[in-house]
Amino acid sequence: MVSAMTMSMDDCLFADHLPDDPCAELAKWFDYARAHSGATNWNTVMLATVGAGGMPSARAVLHKNFDPSDGSVTFYTNYSSRKARDIDANPSVALTWHWDALQRQVRIEGTASKVEPAVSDAYFATRVRESQIGAWASDQSQPLEGWEALLEKVIGYATEFADKPVPRPPYWGGYRVIPQTIEFWHGRDGRIHERVLYSRSSDAAATATIWHPQWINP
Repeated sequence: MVSAMTMSMDDCLFADHLPDDPCAELAKWFDYARAHSGATNWNTVMLATVGAGGMPSARAVLHKNFDPSDGSVTFYTNYSSRKARDIDANPSVALTWHWDALQRQVRIEGTASKVEPAVSDAYFATRVRESQIGAWASDQSQPLEGWEALLEKVIGYATEFADKPVPRPPYWGGYRVIPQTIEFWHGRDGRIHERVLYSRSSDAAATATIWHPQWINP
């Protein structure tokens, strides 16, 4: 027998109606996760890519900006990393945020492209100096003889940039992901979860972005 608690609509996030704008809704979810998830890096997101050979790969990154006007998500990385090489070959990516303590999850599928150099410059300038130097020292995803070899490079760049600002490496910058779909998941008792999928309109004649909501089975 399914309990009354399981079937209760009291804590159903989308019981009354489905929001028209998933980007505005996602902004609310991010605010809620920041305030209530208990996680220092509440903005950790799993980024999935597929390379030229068709092999998928996933890793955790930190999203650093969200624009509710178009739903775009920005993260930063080394442009020589595996994720960057994958995106160069196939810009279709997937993002997943999961906040276990909140029983909430968001999935995005979309297209990634490099942000403007000025945007990368502005964000790089906000990073702590150690992270700036680390960006110069790390040939991300490339073979390394040993940790000591990396440390030597860190010391070398720290000496080179002593007493002056650290510029952004030309091989480091941001990617902006424009979503084609946004899916919200809310965990419920008995696995009677809420799942709502928004798909962006493919109508080229549309003068504004149109999102189509759809309940889907958990």
